[in-house]
Amino acid sequence: MDPQTVSSLGPYDYDLLVIGGGSGGLAVAKEAAALRKKVLILDLEAPSLRGTKRELGGSSLNLNSIRKFLQQASLLGKAIQDSQKYGWRFKEDGDLDMCHSWSELVEAVQEQVKSRSLELKRELESCGVFYLNAGGEIVAPHTVQVTDMNGRKRRLTAETLVIATGDRPQYLSVPGDRQYCLTSEDLLSLPHSPGRTLVVGGSAEGLECAGFLSGLGLPVTVMLQPDLLPGFDQKMAQKIENHMLVAGVEFLYHCSLTKVEQAETCSKDILSGVSAVTPQQLSRERRLRVTIVCREGQTKQEDFDTVLLSVGRKACTSDIGLQCVGVQCSQDSGRILVNERDQTSVDHIYAIGSVQHGRPTTTGLSVHAGTLLAHRLYAGDNILVYHSYYWPLEWTLPDRNKNSCYVKVICHIPDHERVVGLHVMGPNAGDILQGFVAAMKCGLTKRQLDATVGLHPGSAQVFTSLTQTQRMSEALMLRGNC
Repeated sequence: MDPQTVSSLGPYDYDLLVIGGGSGGLAVAKEAAALRKKVLILDLEAPSLRGTKRELGGSSLNLNSIRKFLQQASLLGKAIQDSQKYGWRFKEDGDLDMCHSWSELVEAVQEQVKSRSLELKRELESCGVFYLNAGGEIVAPHTVQVTDMNGRKRRLTAETLVIATGDRPQYLSVPGDRQYCLTSEDLLSLPHSPGRTLVVGGSAEGLECAGFLSGLGLPVTVMLQPDLLPGFDQKMAQKIENHMLVAGVEFLYHCSLTKVEQAETCSKDILSGVSAVTPQQLSRERRLRVTIVCREGQTKQEDFDTVLLSVGRKACTSDIGLQCVGVQCSQDSGRILVNERDQTSVDHIYAIGSVQHGRPTTTGLSVHAGTLLAHRLYAGDNILVYHSYYWPLEWTLPDRNKNSCYVKVICHIPDHERVVGLHVMGPNAGDILQGFVAAMKCGLTKRQLDATVGLHPGSAQVFTSLTQTQRMSEALMLRGNC
C-alpha cells in the first residue's frame, strides 16, 4: 500500500514515523497502529559490505534466528552421536559416518529469513502500518526526506518521530579486513563451509559463532580482543572458556590481528589444464593468511579458510539528519542520548533499541521498549483479552504447522488488569505455563507482565509482547464471572 494514497489526518501526514525496521521499530509501529494511529515505517534493506542482503526485522532479530538455527544444527549432530547410547542403530551397519552439508543448511536458513521478512511485511499491512523500503533523513522539525531504492526523493511529515535504525558490525581497520573478513551477518551467506575459522573477538556473539562452528565439526580458533566476555561475570566466563576448550576450540591470548591477505592462489594457467577443480584446490584458492602480533612483540602468521570479526557494533546514526535538528549523540559511540522516557534532546523525537546510548541492547529489550513507548504516547483503550499466534523457531526450518500455536492472556480491568487466565497451545506448554502460574498466584497484572523482558529466541517471550485486542464476547463473559 502506498502511503501517498491515504489522505493525511491533521497538520501532519502521519501521527508516527519510524526510521528503522528492527525489532524495536516494528514493535512501536505495530502497537501504535493498534491504538488507531496512522503510522509509517521506513527501512532501507541495503546489503552489507560483503553483499549480504539485509531483510526486514533488523540485525538482532534475524541474527538471533540464524544463531538459533546454527545451534540447532550443532545440537542435532551431537544428538545423533548420543543416540547410539540409547539403542539407535543404522540398518546398514552399526557405525555412524556423519557428514554435515553446509550448503543445504545455508539454503534452508536463507529461505526462512526471506519468508520471515515477507511475513513481517504482511503483518505490518494487516496491522494498518504503512511500510516503505526506503531510507529516511530528518531535514527539518517533524519532516523526513524519504529516498527509495531508485534514488527518488520526497518529503513526509509526522507529529512524532522514532529512531530505531539499530547498529552494524564493526571492522578493525587493518589491511585486508574489509576485503577478506566476514562479520556475523555474512556467515550464513557463505556458499561453502567456513572450514578452519579464526574468530576475532571474545564477545558473546563471537563465542556463540565459535561454539556453533565447532559443533559442526569445524576447527575453530578464538582470538580474544582484548578479553573474554568483557562486562560479564568473569567466573562464569572462565567456565564457558573451559567448556569450549574441552570441546576443541583453541584460544589465542594477548594477541592482535594486524593484517589479512590471500595466502596462495592457483594460477589460471594451472587451472586451465585441469578438467575438474577439486575441493582441496578451491580451499587453497580462498585460503587466508593472517598476521598476528603478540603482547611480547613477536609476529607470527597462520592460515585460515575464514576470518570472522566480532569486535563490536556501531550505531547507524551518521546519515539520518540528527545534527540538522539538534539531536544529541555520544561523541564516542555515535549512539543517541535519551531520557528515561526514550526521548531525545528534541521533544518530538524518540529513540529505541541499540541506537540508544548506555542501554542494554537485546531483541527482547528492544521489543519491550517499543511497546512501552507506544503505550506512553497513545494508550487510553481498555483491553481485556490479549492474544497472538506464534511459530516456534525450531518449527520454522522444517516448515511445521505454521499457525497452530496460540497464546491468550485474560485480564480483569477493575483489579488493575489482574491476569485471571493464561492459555498456551504449543510445544512445552506445561513448562512454559509453570512460571507464569506461580506469578498469577502472587497477583500478576498485565502491567507486570509487560514489564517482563522476554528471552529471545524462545516461545515464552510471546506472553511479554502481545498485541492489544478486545473480544467483546469474552469481555462480557469475564465481567459476568469476576
